Amino acid sequence: MNLENLLADRLAPAYAVVAGEPVEPAVRRSQHADFQSEGVLSLARRLGRPPRAIAADVIAHAELVDMCAVEVSGPGFINLTVADGALGSLLSALAGDPRLGVEAPAAETVVVDYSAPNVAKEMHVGHLRSTVIGDAAVRLLEWLGHRVVKANHLGDWGTPFGMLIEHLLDIGESEAAHELSVGDLDSFYRAARVKFDADEAFKQRARARVVALQSGDERTRRLWRLLVSESEKYFLTVYDRLDVALSEKDFFGESRYNEMLAPVVDELDRLGLLRESGGAACVFPDGFTGRDGQPLPLIVRKSDGGYGYAATDLAAIRHRTQDLGATRLLYVVGLPQRQHFEMVYQAAREAGWLRSPAVAQHVGFGSVLGPDGKMLRSRAGASLKLIQLLDEAVARAAELARKKNPGPDEAAIANVAQAVGIGAVKYADLSTDRVKDYVFDWDRMLALEGNTAPYLQYAHARIRSIFRRAGIAAPADATIAIAAPAEHALAIELLAFGAVISTVAETLEFHRLAGYLYTLATTFSTFYEQCPVLRADGPVRDSRLALCDLTARVLHQGLHLLGLTTPDRM
Repeated sequence: MNLENLLADRLAPAYAVVAGEPVEPAVRRSQHADFQSEGVLSLARRLGRPPRAIAADVIAHAELVDMCAVEVSGPGFINLTVADGALGSLLSALAGDPRLGVEAPAAETVVVDYSAPNVAKEMHVGHLRSTVIGDAAVRLLEWLGHRVVKANHLGDWGTPFGMLIEHLLDIGESEAAHELSVGDLDSFYRAARVKFDADEAFKQRARARVVALQSGDERTRRLWRLLVSESEKYFLTVYDRLDVALSEKDFFGESRYNEMLAPVVDELDRLGLLRESGGAACVFPDGFTGRDGQPLPLIVRKSDGGYGYAATDLAAIRHRTQDLGATRLLYVVGLPQRQHFEMVYQAAREAGWLRSPAVAQHVGFGSVLGPDGKMLRSRAGASLKLIQLLDEAVARAAELARKKNPGPDEAAIANVAQAVGIGAVKYADLSTDRVKDYVFDWDRMLALEGNTAPYLQYAHARIRSIFRRAGIAAPADATIAIAAPAEHALAIELLAFGAVISTVAETLEFHRLAGYLYTLATTFSTFYEQCPVLRADGPVRDSRLALCDLTARVLHQGLHLLGLTTPDRM
């Protein structure tokens, strides 16, 4: 249910009559009315007539009497104010729709590549954005009915595993498993690195172990699987704390593509796309040049015979489009990797592995900064562990909950703290335009005022408390009637949910959904202040209760799509 589309559909035949051909009405939200049609201005240049006269002709031919009040404004805009009766009818239908007016598009297979930690390395705050944005994309696309494949592109292969396996042997399997399972991944990796840099004998053993790993030595592969398995167990604890929909079956490590690499390179060669450069086998995708104007290479096979990252990424695209049948590939990776992925996409197009209707999209994002404007780090100046940040968020939220409501028991406080603390971290990220950096600010993200998770969660809980205090449920099949200006404003916002979801599903700009939910919550606050609910009589009371319930449902669904929990009590 999209009001802009409904109005555009009513206006389009009138524009066609006046212009003698189809014209886009260009209906937008307006500060001067509910909506504004801007199609007249471009039409005036073609017809050579005053735009206000054309606007008057369009209005005369439009069938809008039952839908809205219309007037010409400014140089030729058509202002549209939706009739209260029409709003009531639309909202009454919306209240009975479990999908809240959101239409399901044609289903497709979508692969979302996100999170991607490295085995035997800690998940740091740098993994936060990919994981949270990717999780929101998965939630949204699944709710819309798409088949979504979650691809957690785990870094589980490469030359560092030689030194990691040798270090594992030095300290013993049980001790290594313990260090990894309790999340001491960085210490494990650093200890291996120190020995590799300082001990020549260890370095030679590590290099020999890489050869054994790549050649399939049974004992080496078993030790490698131990490293991978224990690291995955730890990553799953972080995902559980963060409340994201990633599970064990979603790990798609780089090693999964090992058997595909040689066939991929052979096919690139057969297609005439491979060229030698410095002893390496490269693809030079069209449209990419360096500062010197020379074509930029994608190294698919290095001069030593090993495969580059590009080979794995190309193998992944080939597998996802040809074997999984995916038509949309989303790569939730930081903006610094944009050129690499655009080159990979172009190479895949030239190879015929990424052809219509399949598309690949780099869902890039900026960095998380500290108060000093630099990359967010721990107090000691080290990279900040993601699990530590999440634990602190929950602890801070628990302290706020105790101050606000000292009565509830600790179990209730713990539940609210988990929802609010984790929600605050996620929402601070998702409410920011993802291509921009943002400053991590505890006080701002945990505030009960402003565009924050706690404000929206509290808005939802406040609405639910209306029904709880009155001891009633939301009225079933209530007829919603709009009369007061605050009701009208709330109705317009509620009916915008479907359009917002449709836009965000295409752009994956989740700050637009967050901004919509904040506007809805503040609009409801004005409605609740100006329009008595429980003190109203009969049909008005039922209508306003239905508006309250509908607002709570939209807030709940919107926040769920962002990965936030909405407690009924706060």
